Amino acid sequence: MSTAQTATAIIDPNMPDVPPHVPKKIYLKDYKKPSYDVETVDLDIKVFDDHALVDSTLVMHRQAEGDLVLYGEDVELLEISINGEALSSEGYSQSDGKLTISDTPDQLTLQLQVRICPQTNTALEGLYMAGTGSDTMFVSQCEPEGFRKITFYPDRPDVLAVFTTRLEASKRYPTLLANGNLIEQGVVADAPDRHYAIWHDPTHKPSYLFACVVADLDVLTDYYTTSEGREVTLELYAKAEDIDKCHVGMQALKDAMVWDEVNYGRAYDLDRYMIVAVSQFNMGAMENKGLNIFNTACVLSSPETTTDIRSFNVKAVIAHEYFHNWTGNRITCRDWFQLCLKEGLTVYRDQSFSADHQSSAVQRIDDVSMLRAHQFSEDAGPLAHPVRPESFVEINNFYTTTIYEKGAEIVRMLANTLGPEKFRQGTDEYFRRYDGQAVTVEDFLSALSVADSKIERFIDWYRQPGTPVVSGHQHYDSQAQTLTITLSQQTRHVAGFDAPKPLPIPVATALFAKDTGAIVAERMLLLEEDEQVFTFENVTSEPIVSLLRDFSAPVQLNYDYHDEDLAFLLKYETNGFNRWQVTQLLVNRILLKGHHPSIYLQAVADTLPQLAVDDPMLAARLLDIPSARELASAIHKDYDPSSIKQQREGLYQQVADSLAEQWTALYQQLPIQGYEDSPKARGARALRNVVLDMALTAQVEGADKWAQQQYDNASCMTERFGALKALVDHQVAGVNDYLADFYERFKADELVIDLWFSVQASAEQVSTDDITALLEHADFDWNTPNRVRSVISALTSQPTVLWTSEGLDIYTGAIQRLDEANPVLASRLLQVLARWYTLVEPQRQMAHDKLSALQKQASSKHVLESLDSVLAAAQTQST
Repeated sequence: MSTAQTATAIIDPNMPDVPPHVPKKIYLKDYKKPSYDVETVDLDIKVFDDHALVDSTLVMHRQAEGDLVLYGEDVELLEISINGEALSSEGYSQSDGKLTISDTPDQLTLQLQVRICPQTNTALEGLYMAGTGSDTMFVSQCEPEGFRKITFYPDRPDVLAVFTTRLEASKRYPTLLANGNLIEQGVVADAPDRHYAIWHDPTHKPSYLFACVVADLDVLTDYYTTSEGREVTLELYAKAEDIDKCHVGMQALKDAMVWDEVNYGRAYDLDRYMIVAVSQFNMGAMENKGLNIFNTACVLSSPETTTDIRSFNVKAVIAHEYFHNWTGNRITCRDWFQLCLKEGLTVYRDQSFSADHQSSAVQRIDDVSMLRAHQFSEDAGPLAHPVRPESFVEINNFYTTTIYEKGAEIVRMLANTLGPEKFRQGTDEYFRRYDGQAVTVEDFLSALSVADSKIERFIDWYRQPGTPVVSGHQHYDSQAQTLTITLSQQTRHVAGFDAPKPLPIPVATALFAKDTGAIVAERMLLLEEDEQVFTFENVTSEPIVSLLRDFSAPVQLNYDYHDEDLAFLLKYETNGFNRWQVTQLLVNRILLKGHHPSIYLQAVADTLPQLAVDDPMLAARLLDIPSARELASAIHKDYDPSSIKQQREGLYQQVADSLAEQWTALYQQLPIQGYEDSPKARGARALRNVVLDMALTAQVEGADKWAQQQYDNASCMTERFGALKALVDHQVAGVNDYLADFYERFKADELVIDLWFSVQASAEQVSTDDITALLEHADFDWNTPNRVRSVISALTSQPTVLWTSEGLDIYTGAIQRLDEANPVLASRLLQVLARWYTLVEPQRQMAHDKLSALQKQASSKHVLESLDSVLAAAQTQST
């Protein structure tokens, strides 16, 4: 599942009860096999105007001692029988979302009928109704534990069964979809206004991969022949008005199918692959076997309505969900503690796919920027957890950047340590051993270890939280002509976990000659102890050392560099990512350690003109300054949002002013020349938008006219929205007219109106009154997660507004409102506030009081678990 983006290990039934208001914690150590496995599932789902009836037939067999336990939430049991004999109410018990049946035979057929109400299901889990009025559809979301909201079932990922699904609904919903292959469809015999479709999925799959859709949708159809000769029908379903925005997604799907065959030898295994676009969806997308459910933001794309960033994200997410077919579906998780197994490996695969389809350096920059801004912040706060957690109350709270992005970085370390040939050998063994099984992280490492036994040492990366800090210095011996590099590692001790161990940390290293800038040596250093010394022989003069090239490990680097060394690397480094990384090191020294900016400003001025010609996309990123959130994650006490904002804006102003004479020439060499979707064209558009903002910041004469003309003459959304954002952030004369024009142009397109909301909510000069007005706008919809995020999440980009009494009232008020209706979204919004305890007083006490007040009002286990961790932060943080 994408981002955004599984059943659980079960509490021992003999464990003493805890009070009902205290959610039970589930532990990895308590994992037990389910007492029964399921061989086949026959589902009959009938959707009516105000409810749905679900009949299920489960063929089961015993595999361990214990009662037969099924899970069900918000379902009304109407009938139940075993082997054809109805059970009386004395034959089973129901409590805490569980249905327990004792004294059952080893082989049995269980039949159930339940009533559910998708029409009132606002949590967007299970089967729910999306849309309003005549524009409604029914859609499922079962990961991690949503299937239990459809019917009673042993809803956990280590129960794999073959599903056959019959869907029945009114003919006003002509689209009836489920997993697998369509085997029959027709009109209901005694109800001519209703029809049905029967789908059969021959794959053994867990219930979290079940999906169904009842809707009125158009379809874009294409075909693909796999490397094994299978003819596959490809279908993208969307509203009629959105079908023309599905072509980018269709091409991305075919590109992903080719890429997986070439790079991993994995071909698709069914006759049909379907994607459905849904506007009301909590996640980015979901990899249900053969029937992916997508947030519209992650599948619809056109140059006129979609920015380059989101269009490329569409390609990446479609690839991600397709790659799950093998890394997540064919081989799935034994329990939800292994979530990182499927997500980390699949994120690594989609990042590699994306790097092959644009500048690999910029892709790496994007990946690392995301990691540093979000995952490093998570690791530094009270929500820090291992990549494979040891316990949880609500698994939905662990769809985090640690699971996904840090999980991917571990796989990348494994791949880099093994090298391409051995990594492919290891993944081939993984697929060979475990196809059709539910497995663990240890199983994955065991398969890779056939290529190199040292791989199993990486297990501690999965077990301990925290971001390691790698520190180091060098010594050059001119007589011996040797360079020694001393590296050490330290990871903060997170309360509640064992003291951290030294981890295997691959540090990609290159030595550059000071006189020529040429590379004189390259090595992958493997730091495995608290401190190690690495020696390079035959080094004829002291070099400049480049470390952690291409971000070879998810660590913070604290090396004994002079600012002049970093400026040298910006000029001579051959690794595009590291050219960006040294600018980030310089900027962090300026903002967090008070270094003078002169060396940084001169290095950028020297580098930018030629880089703008050679690689405009990388040139645009060269001007990055870390976000306020990333900077805040490095401050552990007395974080003052206003001070950080002032420093950050001050440096940005200095960059803009110091290069003021270059902006006009740069902007003129990047004219609007019509739309083209290529890495070079995307790079030119990205750099043009950055230069426009810099020119407005430096008050370059005529820059306001550039912004207006770019908006008026735009060939695509990247140009138009880039201009609009510049107009809004700099409050250029007439900005309200442009906002009104943008709204009128695109008011029929939900995703573009999300941009309209977000550009105002994240504006440099935004106020709480502005946010309140947006929340009260007629087009704001609390039931659509994309729209909620377009305002509430955008607010977090302005910490000086968020961390005020009025800002927190708005933010916590949104969480409280969503707590009951959509607790998954509420909890994820809450996690942004996790580092409240680092604030300077009196904001710290104010934040504590508002979070404490929210705790008294919250009711969902999702929000309560997050609040417990967030509020305990001040007492539990250790360094």
